[in-house]
Amino acid sequence: MIARHAARLTALAAVPAALAFASFPAAAHTGHPASASGDSYQVDLTSLNGSGAKGTAMLSLDGTRLTVKIEASGLVPGQPHAQHIHGSTSGHDFHCPDASADKNQDGIVTTAEGIPAYGDINISLTTKGDTSKNSGLAVDRMPTADKDGKLSYERTLTVSQKVVDHIKDLHVVQHGIDPNRNGKYDFGKGKSELDLKLPQEATAPADCGMLQGASVGSMPSGGVETGSGSTAGIESPGLIAGGGVAIAAAAGLMLVRRRRTHQITDSR
Repeated sequence: MIARHAARLTALAAVPAALAFASFPAAAHTGHPASASGDSYQVDLTSLNGSGAKGTAMLSLDGTRLTVKIEASGLVPGQPHAQHIHGSTSGHDFHCPDASADKNQDGIVTTAEGIPAYGDINISLTTKGDTSKNSGLAVDRMPTADKDGKLSYERTLTVSQKVVDHIKDLHVVQHGIDPNRNGKYDFGKGKSELDLKLPQEATAPADCGMLQGASVGSMPSGGVETGSGSTAGIESPGLIAGGGVAIAAAAGLMLVRRRRTHQITDSR
């Protein structure tokens, strides 16, 4: 009788905690984290540098085979758009940059200014051939937007096990902007710091979308790689609140155990 009563109290004490976990929203993260379904990830690409570009990237893993599908719009019509998967396979946490990355305040977040935020190239999303960092500026093998500024891309690649293990720490960036709206890349914003033969417009990021970052995916092994090493603003309110629920649940179970012990003692 005592055992059944104690079990009933334990079950009742666990109900509020279970309801709290069930109704608690997903952990918050800066930007637009990907939604995951099995080994597939959907990434929302949102505009950078006032480009108006946007789209959706689908990343699907089958072992070490990665299929990437991208549908984007608002890009510079008729122009090639370099695109990459950026980020770290060592557990470091990177994010899509915001306007504060524009260090020289010329109105454009260049690739060089954005790299401290979104990390180096991990995979070049070319249409054929090499997909390493070395093909990052292979504009002749990058997809071209149609006359309406739309771009469709699909390719299946073989990736390293490190990419598989840290897929949630990576994100997609497309490049190529047209700030003077003349429908082509020109040197109005100067030369690209990546290749002086290319205009800045051709290499500046146009949009970016994050997969689940290290704060909700794998734990960062070296802090935030922005030079400061600070983790301020990375802590997830959801995780912190979730910890509070866990503590409350633990306290409830401890209370039940104490009552059970007290009842058994009284029965003796």
